[in-house]
Amino acid sequence: MKNYVQPGRTITLAAPYAVASGDGLLVGSIFGVATASAALGELVEAHFVGVFDLKKTASQAWSVGDKVYWDNTAKEVTKTVSTNTLIGAAIEAVGSGAGETIGRVRLNGTV
Repeated sequence: MKNYVQPGRTITLAAPYAVASGDGLLVGSIFGVATASAALGELVEAHFVGVFDLKKTASQAWSVGDKVYWDNTAKEVTKTVSTNTLIGAAIEAVGSGAGETIGRVRLNGTV
């Protein structure tokens, strides 16, 4: 097929802020996980599908299957809808302790 470009599991974007490898990034309505570190404006490859351990809102319990959202102000994943962007679902339960700041997320790969 002559119009096929790529599978789209990763694409190159200009970093909207400084990111480290494994950080989430939001460009418009496109959410991905950086494959490398990049300064603001530098090009970085980002994954859009898969399962990732990401920084989450502390003191917030998650259940398997909860919808999760990217809080672009705090640069973390949350269950709070508000003006946040839906990025996928929790695939492991996480407690609500203040020190429980990592959540396992399956990215939905959509915008």
